[in-house]
Amino acid sequence: MREALKRKIIEVCDKKIESKGEGVGLSFYAFFANKNDDPELLMEAATWWIVEKRLDHFEKAKKIRVMVEAIL
Repeated sequence: MREALKRKIIEVCDKKIESKGEGVGLSFYAFFANKNDDPELLMEAATWWIVEKRLDHFEKAKKIRVMVEAIL
């Protein structure tokens, strides 16, 4: 996973946790705008989320943050 994507995931998780609390859930779509302006990066995130980690559509932001920090 690209370094920029890792940092983006952590940033989004932090913002979600800060605004909605520790129990907030999100999907990998939360890391992207509503338009498909970077399909390769979207597929990279989707592959990590769905294929590599076999995560559910929605997961706790805290869990995702910990997983991504472990690969930094």
